[in-house]
Amino acid sequence: MKLVAIIVLIMTFSFGYSQNKNIKEETKTTITTVDNGQGEKQTIKNENIKEVQLLEHQAPTSNTINVEQKDSPIIATKTTEIINPDGTIRTVDIDRSSYYLLDGVKYKVSSEPNGYSILNETNVATGNIYKTSTNSYIYSSKNKTSIGFFDSIGNLVLETYNPKTDKVTFETYILVKQ
Repeated sequence: MKLVAIIVLIMTFSFGYSQNKNIKEETKTTITTVDNGQGEKQTIKNENIKEVQLLEHQAPTSNTINVEQKDSPIIATKTTEIINPDGTIRTVDIDRSSYYLLDGVKYKVSSEPNGYSILNETNVATGNIYKTSTNSYIYSSKNKTSIGFFDSIGNLVLETYNPKTDKVTFETYILVKQ
């Protein structure tokens, strides 16, 4: 009796299941080594791209074996996992590390363990930005603290309140296409 029950259980879970979606996963690993004069530090960045497409048929009630597949949308998600030199791991949806222009000066936004640092042309840090839970960023430097966000084309926009003029000013770091 046990044997029959086991066979029925195995056959139940062996048949009738088919894959109803195409899944494509890709990982790109970038290793950056920086020598700061005190030794080399390595940062490892893994970009994970996952594309999922649900399989749908042109005529799902057809009794034929080969049924044409209907075009369905592909849902792509991209996450970046950053492994810092100290071994901590940080996962971000979009890596914002790149070059930006503000008033004709080129700045580099580079990933740090807690956010991003903004470096000028001579690689001197001018400020840091930290992501908040509301998908905005806090910019912090010696002279000011601002709220920022990345617009739809990737530019960094900072909003700063000036208590002397009682106004909010905007600065836009324009993304440099490489």
